[in-house]
Amino acid sequence: MSGEAVCRAGPSLALIKYWGKSVKGDNLPATPSLAVTLGGVYSETRARVADDDSITVDGVRQDTARFAPFFDALRSSLGVSVRFQAASINTFPTSAGMASSSSGFAALAGACARAAGCEPSASDLSSIARVGSASAARAVYGGFVLFPAGARRARPLFGPEFWPELRIVIAVTHRGPKPVSSRRAMEETRAGSPYYFSWIKESAALLPDALRALESRDLELLGETARRSYSLMHAAILGACPPILYWLPATVAVIHGCAALRADGVGAWETIDAGPQVKILCLAAEAEKVGRRLEELVPGIQTIVCHAGPGLTWREPRGEA
Repeated sequence: MSGEAVCRAGPSLALIKYWGKSVKGDNLPATPSLAVTLGGVYSETRARVADDDSITVDGVRQDTARFAPFFDALRSSLGVSVRFQAASINTFPTSAGMASSSSGFAALAGACARAAGCEPSASDLSSIARVGSASAARAVYGGFVLFPAGARRARPLFGPEFWPELRIVIAVTHRGPKPVSSRRAMEETRAGSPYYFSWIKESAALLPDALRALESRDLELLGETARRSYSLMHAAILGACPPILYWLPATVAVIHGCAALRADGVGAWETIDAGPQVKILCLAAEAEKVGRRLEELVPGIQTIVCHAGPGLTWREPRGEA
């Protein structure tokens, strides 16, 4: 048993959104999701065998109760009884609508498994990571990933090399944590939004167009389908009681900025998760222009250019504290 390991994972950006949990429980998704794993930003987790489970994120100690189901599922799946001490860092804002839970739990699953001396398959790691965060099931894999509704694990579709020209420009509009966690907002949307079940139906209907667009690398169709998906999701969230609004004035300004770019012939299609940040799909040849124009139009934002990235990667611990 090695006793210690370091694992890195990129966040999983859903193009067809996951929003809502299955009534069957066990943190299963109520909607299908199609996602790309981002390269250029990541979560990195260092895990070691310890006397008790504990975890810090960016140096802040976390509530172990939030992680207990994950650690229990990990031990059950691996057939081990050891406990883990883990420390995770993100190279992007945490809990701010940039899918840090997806990369965080994926990296945690990979680090803990290897620290325990186990080498589970990517499919098994996907199932383990899902218990902590359903979107983490996708972040185990690189490139483009499908997570069917009700599934226990995600399924890889294409590696990152499938679409080397694709870029994702992240417009960071606010670096602080969002006011309502995705987990809580999903439950409040399901319980109180009259649009929730329409969202479930419409989300599934969008998937065939998105898959066709991805297979043919049709950025316009993929971008328009992604825009439809996030719009429907946020409409359902706004229908919660009380309403939940993640967008900030800068978020809306970036949406209008993308519309202006498209009107000028620049391919820039936005998508928004549960938070104020905006992610823009474009091609490599236009990524710099997209980022520059948005920073000019919306003073104070920061843009980060990402690409389709790898799945879990490990490195040897180098004696860090």
